[in-house]
Amino acid sequence: MNIQRLAHKFYDYSSYIKGYSPQTIGRYRQVINYFCNLYNISEIEEITEVNVRNLFVHGRAERNWKANTFICYHKSLMVFFRWCVENGYMKKNFIECVEIPKLEKRIPPKLTKQEALKILEIVYNYPYDYKFLRYRNHAIYSMFIFAGLRRKELLNLKLTDVDIENLSIFVRQGKGSKDRVVPMSYTLAQTLERYLKERKRLNKTCPEFFASLNRNKGFTVSGLRNLTNKMKKVSKIQFSVHKLRHTFATLMLEGGCDVYSLSRMMGHSDIKTTTIYLFASAEHLRSQMVKHPLNDLCIE
Repeated sequence: MNIQRLAHKFYDYSSYIKGYSPQTIGRYRQVINYFCNLYNISEIEEITEVNVRNLFVHGRAERNWKANTFICYHKSLMVFFRWCVENGYMKKNFIECVEIPKLEKRIPPKLTKQEALKILEIVYNYPYDYKFLRYRNHAIYSMFIFAGLRRKELLNLKLTDVDIENLSIFVRQGKGSKDRVVPMSYTLAQTLERYLKERKRLNKTCPEFFASLNRNKGFTVSGLRNLTNKMKKVSKIQFSVHKLRHTFATLMLEGGCDVYSLSRMMGHSDIKTTTIYLFASAEHLRSQMVKHPLNDLCIE
């Protein structure tokens, strides 16, 4: 059977029956197309254990895949092949013969407290042509640093999701299609309130919380990317919005937040994901050391 026709059935199943996000479907499509193009596969019967193994050898040897990339391809093909086996299109799931490499445990990159403050200062003091841009952009980076949202989560926020009176942010369909509520600090609340007043003055009526300047639509991925590149250049600090999320997590731990609460704020499905930030915070580790019961023992 033609593999592209079969793949489209799989995408429909993944989208409409399993409810996977467009990003997940896009990743499946990218992996399946890469595999088929690499070995000129047009029919499902042309998939063998040999070319499946060779894909991962090629990825490691020729493309210098890291463990994360290897695992991404492995998981995507595992799901597709399993669906093919369950529906009688394949007799065997050849991906099961490929072992997954051990994932490197890397400490998440973060900014120092001083660098985070410098970014907020530069974003606010940049010579904008419009006051709206000053307040909106400062609110965007404040939300990354004070609430730890992901890029997609921030851009998908609706006006009704932000409750300044009750100091809460409702994150709809975060990673893994999970909703969550993130508490808001008074500092962030004041920043968002200032932005909302200016937004109202300009009569922005789009449902998205962060609006574009020239169109009555939400702020875009490309707009955020261009803004971040501009602020990196001005601040001379290498950062991404995801690094700001890592910074939020580390600063929260250094401030005394417990790992369980932070895990809920971050939207992690497994608390093990959150505990890695403990290793990124030397200050937090030092603060825990003072709890040793023999610290006050004086030896003469």
